[in-house]
Amino acid sequence: MTFLRFPLLLACLAFPAFAATSSSSPNLAADQISSAKTQPSSTAQELYAAAQNDLLQIRVLLKNGHSQSGVGSGFLIGTSNLVITNFHVVSKMALEPETYFGEYKDTQGKSGDIELLAVDVLHDLAVVRINRQGTGFFKLTETPAPLNQGEHLYSLGNPLDLGFFISEGTYNGLSHRGFSEQVMFTGPVNPGMSGGPNVKADGQVAGVNVAHRRDGELVSFLVPATYAQKLFASITPESKAPADFKPIIGEQLLAYQRVMMDTLLATPLTHKNLGPYSVPVRESEQVRCWGSSDTKGEKTYNTDQISCRMESAIYVSDDLQTGNISIHHKFTQTDTLNSLRFALLMGKFFSNRVDSNTKDEDVTTSRCTEKFIGNNNFSSRAVVCVEAYQKFSGLYNFLLITSSTDEPLMNLQSRLVINGTSYENGQKFISQFLNGLSKTKEAK
Repeated sequence: MTFLRFPLLLACLAFPAFAATSSSSPNLAADQISSAKTQPSSTAQELYAAAQNDLLQIRVLLKNGHSQSGVGSGFLIGTSNLVITNFHVVSKMALEPETYFGEYKDTQGKSGDIELLAVDVLHDLAVVRINRQGTGFFKLTETPAPLNQGEHLYSLGNPLDLGFFISEGTYNGLSHRGFSEQVMFTGPVNPGMSGGPNVKADGQVAGVNVAHRRDGELVSFLVPATYAQKLFASITPESKAPADFKPIIGEQLLAYQRVMMDTLLATPLTHKNLGPYSVPVRESEQVRCWGSSDTKGEKTYNTDQISCRMESAIYVSDDLQTGNISIHHKFTQTDTLNSLRFALLMGKFFSNRVDSNTKDEDVTTSRCTEKFIGNNNFSSRAVVCVEAYQKFSGLYNFLLITSSTDEPLMNLQSRLVINGTSYENGQKFISQFLNGLSKTKEAK
């Protein structure tokens, strides 16, 4: 059994060479190309002229045939030969070095190989080494100058593999939707600009292009420059590329889940009522909840639903995004079906949510246990499934599904998904969640 990978509203900005390789492949719509070619201001023109020699396109290629697999951007730091980019741009090099390699291309058309030296998966950053030096334009300071609301910022990169561009926008604060902050940039940042620099009018690096909202207009996000500075500072002239990045990535993911789960477990779950039931939810800056109802007349039953989920996740590969949770409650009742037909219908709904044997290269086959539980006048059938990560020891995915059994013409089905947690923390959160399911009153 495999878990559903819930689509997130944030889209990474790497540009896959083939649309089939990524669910977030860009659509070459006319409005996107038009926005990329918007005429820049004189400040933007001056910035681009000064920065262009240190601006790079980062390519990941298949060793067999040297065919292009993904494209992003990067920039040289100071006068070094070290380049900052996004982890998701070079993730295939880190996870499958026997299959993929990387190269850069500069604004003059010159190219060369890249060597992956360090990664920060939690903040989606990487450092690569190339065979040429920077001019000194892009500098990372230990304590960047503060940004002011509405201040003009400028993103550079190679959008949609069309060539090198600069786009203007404004700073609009920090986002705390995940467990590490991101800079909110109101400006066009298109696929292919991942890993490119975002700078102030004086050329100081404000952040690194990383993502944009799929459901918004010009709502983009940057990795704050301070994280890039910390990763850059961890490299010395003697630094060598690790033989295997997977243990490093695994340790970073374990550190992240500790922060995530400690935060989620620090306070009790809150509760909302669905029919006669009280259901646990988590509402915070990181987790948002929405409600919906379906009372269409042609149906033989009515439903009310509450869904909560994190809008952010840690990108590991195109097939694996982790470090997030989701909660879903669905309350169903009928006035037209008898108890037997209703029970059969609810049983079918429940089975459809757990029966799957799809193989997955990233995680092991699910191991599931089922039992009946009861507390606070509430009884339910519960299934817990666990998957272990194949490449990252100590990390697991948990799935909990419950279906109430205490009312003949009413049913509550709940679903909890935890991706990328330790076994102990997964059990703790499931226990807290199950204890939060209760019946507040008798059904009429």
